[in-house]
Amino acid sequence: MEVIDIISYKHDGELHRVWKDVVVLSKTEEEIVILNDKVYVIDGDGRRWKTREPAICFFYKQHWFNIICMLRDDDIYYYCNLSSPYVLDQEGIKYIDYDLDVKIFPDGEVMLLDRDEYDFNIKHKHYSQELREIIRYNLELLLGFIKDKRAPFNRESVLKWYEHYLKLAEKRRNNDYPRHRSK
Repeated sequence: MEVIDIISYKHDGELHRVWKDVVVLSKTEEEIVILNDKVYVIDGDGRRWKTREPAICFFYKQHWFNIICMLRDDDIYYYCNLSSPYVLDQEGIKYIDYDLDVKIFPDGEVMLLDRDEYDFNIKHKHYSQELREIIRYNLELLLGFIKDKRAPFNRESVLKWYEHYLKLAEKRRNNDYPRHRSK
């Protein structure tokens, strides 16, 4: 299994957060799908913590958002970050976090989060009008994907990826598929 780090920054280049040793499930020219489960996370201020549940995460080259599908005991919850498209290099998956987040609950409720942080950073981190338009457009696109239940906003697609991970993990336990760091 290939493992890499996820590294997020803020618009001014400040380190925001790092997820250590996440498992790559799929990597194409347009999308990377990863799984993290009880991995260490290091915040920009140095605080360390561990994720609580398995999460399937989708990073895109064409979209200015990423999607985290958290598999909790009672159901699947979604957390979406408005962000730059990802860049992949020897250090890991990198992106810029643009503050706005969307949370989707199992009952279908959709919440827009951190609008105040976004509004503050428009001025203090100097988000251009062009950038704000890109973020607005991608927020509308994301909300459309959610409304249409486009993958991964449906149970079947998330559970398919989780089953894929479980098969990889089983192979690894049987020593058929050694774990290695991405180069």
